[in-house]
Amino acid sequence: MAENPMLKFVKIPRLMPQKRSASDRAHDFGEIYAEFSEAKAAEQASRCSQCGVPYCQTHCPLHNNIPDWLRLTAEGRLREAYEISQATNTFPEICGRICPQDRLCEGNCVIEHSGHETVTIGSVEKYITDTAWAEGWVQPIKPSTTRGESVGIIGAGPGGLAAADVLRRAGVKVTVYDRYDRAGGLLTYGIPGFKLEKDVVMQRVTQLEEGGIEIVTNCNVGVDISFDEIRSKHDAVIIATGVYKSRDLAGPGSGAVGIVKAIDYLTASNRHGFGDNVPEFEDGSLNAAGKRVVVIGGGDTAMDCVRTAIRQGATSVKCLYRRDKANMPGSLRETQNAEEEGVEFVWLTAPNGFVGNPVTGVNVQKMRLGLPDVTGRQSPELIDGADYVEPADLVIKALGFEPEDLPQLWGAEGLEVTRWGTIRADFETGQTQLPGIYAVGDIVRGASLVVWAIRDGRDCAATILAQFDDVQSIAAE
Repeated sequence: MAENPMLKFVKIPRLMPQKRSASDRAHDFGEIYAEFSEAKAAEQASRCSQCGVPYCQTHCPLHNNIPDWLRLTAEGRLREAYEISQATNTFPEICGRICPQDRLCEGNCVIEHSGHETVTIGSVEKYITDTAWAEGWVQPIKPSTTRGESVGIIGAGPGGLAAADVLRRAGVKVTVYDRYDRAGGLLTYGIPGFKLEKDVVMQRVTQLEEGGIEIVTNCNVGVDISFDEIRSKHDAVIIATGVYKSRDLAGPGSGAVGIVKAIDYLTASNRHGFGDNVPEFEDGSLNAAGKRVVVIGGGDTAMDCVRTAIRQGATSVKCLYRRDKANMPGSLRETQNAEEEGVEFVWLTAPNGFVGNPVTGVNVQKMRLGLPDVTGRQSPELIDGADYVEPADLVIKALGFEPEDLPQLWGAEGLEVTRWGTIRADFETGQTQLPGIYAVGDIVRGASLVVWAIRDGRDCAATILAQFDDVQSIAAE
């Protein structure tokens, strides 16, 4: 094979940002990644060892054929690389931006394990898909046939939209119902724009609508339309609502003004980014500008909150977490990004109350780590007499999410839930105990990753199509 001139670069670009001054950070907060040129993409892709056991692929929930599209990228065959990338992933441009690659594909790269830094798989995936959109390689949805079946999907997040895409391409009529005014779910309102630009989400939503998928927004099931009414309209129904009920934190003063939920804070910020009129943002209730901000939690949502607060111009941002850095549930990459941007992490601290109304501080109890719990992480233990007050003007509770009581909200008799409140459904097919009713994503798994929701949506759609075909075969006999 002829030498590829794009492989002559020797400097390896890193995903992790280098240490920057406050003035530098102020100028580059809008960046998702540094410019990732074709040469850099080819250079990174050429580092793939094409190992016999592609751990990157096996640790990707979608089992994307990563080695092959890296090889094609290294050879400058970007369109072919994109075709392979999108064959197993409905939204590669989104996963390339927000997947925790350090825990999935990149974290299991053999080059990374050998001490030579991982191939930046996420950056390459983002680059080739952005190029595909720019060059017009992303084909519109044009079903080759029209089927008579109809599927209703409740929830326009990644799981629901992934299922809609697969079903529509097969010719099924698809209607998606969502409570919000824009489709996308947490992709639209839960993830900050500096991680996932909203025009990237909207261009995919537009593609789905132009492909014939009907998206009904501002439609709250159980209020604007009943669950039974949706069932009567369609041959199958997929529940893909996600989990939006915020876990709370009790304690003296927990109802004070200035103590807010992460989802409310992030939604207000994203709506403001869309140009919406957001009174709570304008009056400062959900705006960190000029405030001492304390975020409680250690997951990815907490990292989204602290990094958003920095960008909004908070005077200080602190993150309280009851364990240490090694035991954080969120992405280590996100934590490092936050530290480099000026966030202060206060490890081994647990709030036990709040001061003032409006809030002026958080009562904090210092912790130490004891024996491991059932998850293998060391359990936090209180240190007696080590209380203090952490000053705060805005406290954001980022303690995770749990499911709403859908059977009660919807009057859905027979829709079974687990002891955690998630919908009881088969993890591979999405089938619930109710005939023709399926469930996918976080409402089945609990709060999880976008890539798992995409996987669930695709698998469920394939199951439904197979069952439709079986019914047709029986009818034809």
